[in-house]
Order: sequence, then C-alpha cells, then structure tokens
Amino acid sequence: MTDLAPLDEMVDGAGGVRPHWGGLLGALGALGRGELAHRAALLDRHFLEEGATSLLPGGADAPAWRCDPVPLVLPPAEFDVLAAGLAQRAALLEAVLQDVYGPQTLLAEGALPPALVYANPAFLRSCRAPEGRREGPLLQLYAADLLRAPDGQWHVLADRTAGPTGLAHVLENRRALTRTLPELLRARELRRHGPFFDLWQDSLQRLAPPAAAGRNPGVAMLTPGHSSPRWWEHVILSRRLSCALVEAGDLTVRDGALFLKTLRGLQPVDVLLRRMDGRRMDPLEADQSPLHGVAGLLEAVRGGRLRIVNDPGAGFAEAPGLAAFLPGLAPRLLGEPLRLAGARTLWLGDPAARDLALAELGRWMVRRAVDGTVRSITAGALPEAARAELAQRILAAPEEWAVSERLPASVAPCVGTGGLEPRPIMLRLFLLQDGQGWQALQGGLARGLAMPDPGTGARPCMPFSKDVWVPLEDPAAIQGPGQLTIRALPIRRATGDIPSRVADNFFWLGRYLERLESGARLLRATAARLATTSPNPRELAELRSLAACLVRADLLEPETARQIGTLPVTAALLRAVRERWRMQGLLNQVSRLAGLLRDRLTGEMHLALNRGLRQLTEEFDAIPAGREEARGLEALGHACAGVLAFAATVAGLAAENMVRGGGRLFLDLGRRVERAQAIAAELARALDQPGAAGQPARLEPGLSLALELRDSVITYRSRYLTVLQPAPVLDLVLADEGNPRGLAFQLLAARDMLADLEGDRASPLALLAEALLEEARAMVREVAEAPSQAGAALGLLPRLAAMEGEVATLSDRITRRWFALLPAPHSLGPAPALRLRGAA
Repeated sequence: MTDLAPLDEMVDGAGGVRPHWGGLLGALGALGRGELAHRAALLDRHFLEEGATSLLPGGADAPAWRCDPVPLVLPPAEFDVLAAGLAQRAALLEAVLQDVYGPQTLLAEGALPPALVYANPAFLRSCRAPEGRREGPLLQLYAADLLRAPDGQWHVLADRTAGPTGLAHVLENRRALTRTLPELLRARELRRHGPFFDLWQDSLQRLAPPAAAGRNPGVAMLTPGHSSPRWWEHVILSRRLSCALVEAGDLTVRDGALFLKTLRGLQPVDVLLRRMDGRRMDPLEADQSPLHGVAGLLEAVRGGRLRIVNDPGAGFAEAPGLAAFLPGLAPRLLGEPLRLAGARTLWLGDPAARDLALAELGRWMVRRAVDGTVRSITAGALPEAARAELAQRILAAPEEWAVSERLPASVAPCVGTGGLEPRPIMLRLFLLQDGQGWQALQGGLARGLAMPDPGTGARPCMPFSKDVWVPLEDPAAIQGPGQLTIRALPIRRATGDIPSRVADNFFWLGRYLERLESGARLLRATAARLATTSPNPRELAELRSLAACLVRADLLEPETARQIGTLPVTAALLRAVRERWRMQGLLNQVSRLAGLLRDRLTGEMHLALNRGLRQLTEEFDAIPAGREEARGLEALGHACAGVLAFAATVAGLAAENMVRGGGRLFLDLGRRVERAQAIAAELARALDQPGAAGQPARLEPGLSLALELRDSVITYRSRYLTVLQPAPVLDLVLADEGNPRGLAFQLLAARDMLADLEGDRASPLALLAEALLEEARAMVREVAEAPSQAGAALGLLPRLAAMEGEVATLSDRITRRWFALLPAPHSLGPAPALRLRGAA
C-alpha cells in the first residue's frame, strides 16, 4: 500500500469532481483566484489578532496558527460510518481502562502483556480500584487521528484519550470562515457544532458526585496556566462550556473535597475538566514534578467527592503498542469485531511480530510501545547505517517498541501561491460520552502534514488547519441535549468571587496602564519643551522638574537629567525611549498581564488591547535616532498621544463592558493607587523650584506644570480667570474630589472600593485611604490660610514625599490582604515618627 499514489479528496480517479465538492467549488470559482488570496490574507490577520498568537502572553513567539480557506468536505453517510466506528473504539478503550484500573482480568489471563501496562508512564497506580470497577466513566472525551489510505479507506493512526486537543481550532476555524468567507457557507447547509458543546456542558453537570446533591454542581477546567502552549484553547473552551478556568494554585482540598479559593472564601468544585498531565495533578502521589498540582486531589476522587474528566490515568490508552491488541480485545470485551480498522500495528515484544518487522523495517513507522507522546520514526527515511542501529536498539529491548504500517495520506485542495494545490492532510474527529452513549462532533479538524511528518506524537506540527464540513441532508436530524433539571441559582452580586491570582493580575494591569499613561504625559510635555530652539527660564525650570519626574519613572538616566539646561539632551532622551526600551517595557508588561487575563476580558476589550499595543509598539519602534532630533521629537509626541488615546479607550471599555465588581474593581483600584502615588511624586518635583541667589523660588512654572500633568489647565482657567496662585492650584490637584485627575478623587475611589471589598467602611485599609484623603485636604487648607501661600506650598515638599510613601504602603497592604493572603504587618519597635493627619 505504501507504493500507491495518495488518494485525492476532491477529484475521483477518472478526473471528475466528487459530488459532495460541487457546491463548494462553484462558490470558490465565483470568488476568483485574486479574491480568494485576499480572503486567505484576511484569515491570517484574524488569527494573528484574535487567535492563538494573540491569546498567548508574548504572542509574537507563539507558533503560527493558520486556517486554510478551503474546508475538507465529508459526505454525511461516510461521516456517520466513521462516527459509529469511533464510538465503538471509544467504548472498547473505556472497557480496557476499566479493567486495567480495576480487576486486571486481561493481565491475569494474558490478553495484555504486563510490559505494556506497568512500564507505561501514563499508568497511574494511584488511580486503581482493585476491589472492582471504577465509579463513573474514565473517558468522557475521545479523539482519533485518521488517514485515508490509497484504497479509499480511513484508518485510525492514533487514539487521544488523555485530554484531546483541537476543539478550540474547530470553533475558531468555523467562526473565522463565517466572518471571512460567508459565500462558502451559503453554498451548503452544514451540520452544526453547537449541539455537541451543549451536550458536553450538560454531561459535565450530570457527572457531579452524590456529594453535590442539593446544590448546583461546581465545574472548573484545570489548566497548567498561561505558560502552556495550549492556554488559548483552555480560554476558548472554558468560555464555551461556562466553567471556571483555574490553575492548581487556585484550588485546595479540605476535608476530602475540592474547593476554589476566592477573595470571598471557598467555593466547592465537584467536576474538574483537566487540561494538564495526570501525572502532575497531585504532588502527594505524583511520580514526577512534586511542585505541581493540588495536594490531596486524588484522595478526593477516591472518596467520591470529586470527578475528574478525563480520568488522570486515561492517558494509558494512548500507548501505541496497545493498538496491536485492540482487534483481539474487541470480540472479547464488546462481543463484536472492530468496525473501523487502525493502521496495522505490531508489538515487538511478540517474537513473531518482531521477526516480521525487522525483515522489512523500512516499510514501518517505529514507535515507542508505551509512550504515545514520542514522535514516530519513519524507518524508510533513515540512512542504512541509522536503520541498522535502530534495529539493534529494537533487539536489545523489543518489548519497548511497536511498529505501524506507513500509510500515504490523502491530499486535499489548499490555497497556495498559484491557486489551489493538493496537500496531504490528517483528520481528527471528536466524540463525547453523554451518559447514554458516544456522540460525535458533527465536523472535526483537518491538519496539513509537513514532510516528513509521520503525524504521531504529543504535538505534531501544524503548518495549516482546515475546517471539516459535513453537509446537512435532513434538517430534522439536528438534535440538541435533553432537558437538564438543575436547582434555581440564587442571585449573587458579590465583588470578590475571583481567585486571588486573577485579582492580583487585574490590580497590576491597572497599575501598569496608569504607569504607561503617566510616562506618556511626561514624555510629551518634555518633547514639546525640547522642541523650542531657545527655551526661556520658565521652560528651563519646567524641564528640570520634568526630568526629575522622568528619572522617578525610570524613563531617563539621572546623569542625563542633570544636563538639562546646560547641554542638548534631545538625542539622549530619544535613545532612552527607543534604544533602552523603557516605554516598550511598560507596553510589554501590559501585554503580558492582558494575556494572563484573556479568559476574563471581553472580546472587544481584548481586541482593543491587542491592536492598540501592536500599533504603539510599531510607533515607538519607528522613532528615529541619531541626528534627526526634530523628527524624533515629533514622532515621540505622536507616539505619546497614541498612548493617551489607547489608555482612554481601555478605561472606557472597562467602564462600559465590565461589571462593577471583581476584575473591574481591582483594575480600577490599581489605577487609582498608581495615579495617587504619581500625583504626590510629580507635584513634589514640580514645586521644588530653585530660586535665584537671595531670592525666593518662583512657583509659577511648577504650578503650571502641575496643572498640565493633571490635564487640569482648562478647568483652572474656567474657574478662576486669573493668574496662577498656589492654593487654588493645589486644591484642584490635591483636594477637589470631582477632579478625576486629582489626588482626592483617587483616594476617595480607593476608600470606597476597599470598603466594598471588606464589606465595612471602618476596615483598616479603608481607614488608611480616608486618612490619606484627610491629609490631602489638610495640606490645601493650610496653604490657603497661610500669610505666604508660596512659602507654605514649598513647606509641603516633605509631606508630599511622605504621602508618596504612604500610598506605596497602602499598595503593599492591599497585596498582603488580597493577593498574598498574609496578615497585616505589626511593628514591635517604637511607633514611626511620621503620622498622617487624621490617621487613627
């Protein structure tokens, strides 16, 4: 069979087009080659902005995810045959798993060799129930990789039982094609994906153990976290299944039950949909990586308080050597032969099979018998010496090896540079156990095969993927899930029902967004003054204050700041922005945190963040260096204006798209804390103006700069219609609770949010914010009542510095209270010398 030409999915042997491709080809022809290439580019752009690359933190380094515009079409009758054959295969694998993790009759009677079981790294002894059958199914989701051989028959190449991946590709490919190529979907009515996911969602509820009786079951999806290359899939699936996406650190086992740790307390988890290696789920019983997982997790399963799907030990069934025994096990366990053949597989621990394989090693794919995550070796592609070495390794430990027949993959039309081109593909289909039987997803995922690519292993490469279409013949055949009776949900409007990790990320996203915006305001103001050919004394004074603020924000070197007013510093400033990547560092932090929170952000907010960050990165990267100072300052001003527009967009989306509470509360709290600290710091530096010899300092430049940095110049003019005076300026910047750029507004908002979180306006954190607010009012009051407002304003410098430090203390105490979950610090020494006015 390996010498035959691969079968073409679209064209029959006589040169005609297969009937089920007719409508699709007509729609493609109507588009034309040029328009089809354009739509392919739009698809690539969609996945760059909204697909895996955009969902992974640091997405620029993520593997490319491409969807070919031309789907793979399967006739309904053929698909139904495949679905029935795979349902039988899934039932067989469930029976094998139940025996291996139960009575082990197959081992005792010699139907399975012990070398395939006990040497398998995915066989978890802690999951075994020796007294009998395991409670509930061990497999709930199953997938299989198939190749169509030249004889036209589909063959199973690999079983996926641990945690089949690819369902997010299926959803996103269909969504992207619907948006980008609606003409194709109008050509044929298709079987839909929705009922499969509805069934899955309902079946997860039904799997809840008896301990959940009397309340609505808690369902969560366990992910390794954002560092996982499958993070984007976990985000999409958790949203589609309406379950919480959690990491191991978010969970705890108490009294034999699993709970999600939230800011409001513990929430029970009854069903855990795992998306991490079963061997790493419980450090108390793991063979490796004891620092991962949730201690006591498997004990909760054994105690009947938790169901994990798929079972942590289900990966055992992916062993390539097991496929050699399935044809013989089917009549024994199911009472019927396998309906869907797999690629012919031999376990080389059997002497007869070993002799047959070694006689013609070049015609086989050589695989590790017990580890399905290891890529296969195409023996025929090896040089003669390497093939001989492989044969010796097999002879040294034959029970560790299996071989599968090498099948040429069928080809399907794909969009290439010259139009449609045939390329080899593999098909992955998905099935779900809904409690009544196995139900197939009406479609699937096809992926292109890079050459050479045996198509096996944990993460085979995917140069492109295809949506799989099954045309709909009878609309009455559409079936959804049956009615699931659940208890009425109690109304909840709590603000703290999120894990501490998520709250921490929202808090720091708010802080870095504010830090980015503040840095842009400072740089824009500095660039505007440096663009002046001969700055006057007032502008020089403002430049010195701005330089001090830039040093505090880590956007300028102290040595460069000291040269302002004496040497040209434009080039140094541009180098600090462009070459030292300081603003880019802030952009990267915002991008990283937005990626960590992808499952908590609306689609509109994620898209705005993703596009905005990409555009700002390009703008800062385009700032010219060298001698082009004028152009560089202009480009810097333009980039900073873009940052301000970006920050306003994100703030507006958060206000309009996020429920007030939970994530939005901590996002806003982070912005208020960061802005309050920046206001105190920048005002102190703006007021710190040196005077001439024997003369008092002139405060006008500092007061003007303070209003500019707080975006309050127009407000001051409209209120006072006169020159700048210290008390009115300080009132607007420090004490006006209606000024969203002022200190009092930030502290008042922080106080109310902290009281809301604690449920008590007299909580220690809320009282600290209130004390800071009273100190801001007191500073303005004292300046307004002083005989010399200028002198009183200058006297505020140490108090402003103390205010900056106290806001930092407030941030630290928020971290200890809500994120680190540590008690408030207590001092054993004397009370600190500095006490805020109004503090208890």
